[in-house]
Amino acid sequence: MSASPDPVEAISQRLDIFVTAQRLHAAGLGAEAASFVEAAAATVEGGKRLRGRFCIAGWRAVEEASRPAPTLPAEVVTAAAALEVFHAAALVHDDVIDNSDTRRGRPAAHRALEASHRDARWEGDAAAFGRSAAVLLGDLLVAWSDDLFEEGLAVSLTARASAARAEYATMRREVTIGQFLDIAEESAFVTEDDDRHADRALRVASLKSARYSIQQPLVIGAALAGADAAQVAALAAFGHPLGMAFQLRDDVLGVFGDERETGKPSGDDLREGKRTVLIAYARESLAPPARRIVDELVGDRTLDAAQIASLQRTIVESGALERVESLIAAYAREAERSLSGARLGNAAVGELRDLARAATVRVT
Repeated sequence: MSASPDPVEAISQRLDIFVTAQRLHAAGLGAEAASFVEAAAATVEGGKRLRGRFCIAGWRAVEEASRPAPTLPAEVVTAAAALEVFHAAALVHDDVIDNSDTRRGRPAAHRALEASHRDARWEGDAAAFGRSAAVLLGDLLVAWSDDLFEEGLAVSLTARASAARAEYATMRREVTIGQFLDIAEESAFVTEDDDRHADRALRVASLKSARYSIQQPLVIGAALAGADAAQVAALAAFGHPLGMAFQLRDDVLGVFGDERETGKPSGDDLREGKRTVLIAYARESLAPPARRIVDELVGDRTLDAAQIASLQRTIVESGALERVESLIAAYAREAERSLSGARLGNAAVGELRDLARAATVRVT
């Protein structure tokens, strides 16, 4: 393929080619299989392609250190596209776990599958079907991401392919553990001292989001460019704090975000019982009676708009929002400093800084 110079367009084109091939394969497997593939295809439409863009930026940062304006190769675009498919898989599974109704302003995958069961007038519990089908949908997307990633590596040099494959495997393991720690914390927080909640929430943010969203995509791209240890270290030192800032911004949006911008109801993280740093900081500042009220409300899926607004006021008045904003700024500064003096392409470093701003100052 001829890769577009625009990363978002290039990734989207590569995904279109891959999904078309999957549709052709499923066409001979029956109507149900074809509709399942269409459901998978819907999950990779749209979005900012942030993880894929960081993968390409990591590759470019290393390549530009040795030669100016390198041509973006198809194998790097393919690896970037694979990361976007893996991200889609993670979102499908995440929405099942959290019992979320929406994703990017549309029905979450399990809700869409539930609706398809109901519309077809099939036998049985439509909601149960939707959840089960979505688990399998996420699994299919993981398989697709593996297929795409291996396609890209098939044309890479052996040493580079091996390094990229190892980073990809690390990403997959860590985000799965992080997802488990996230749901575990919703129950385990009662057994931990209050002053440990923030550190535990930061551990979840690191494993579930920071590494998989930014650090690992950067390092995978760098590996495909044949990065040396110092270049990998510099990009990882940039990617991890930036990933932490990215997740903390997501936590803020999960409580205070505008549904018209985020595609999810305002305060949805409160209904889902997310034990984020924002909640940990709020609890630290509250007297025991107020803390008990917060614990009773966070995780209640029946919270109405007035209760959400009350919790939002409590979080703001406790100083938790201000503390999280300060932490986001500190992580962003740490990421910025890590690029100073690194043997990376100047233009690519500028691109990384632009991506950093897009990741930490955002509304979606």
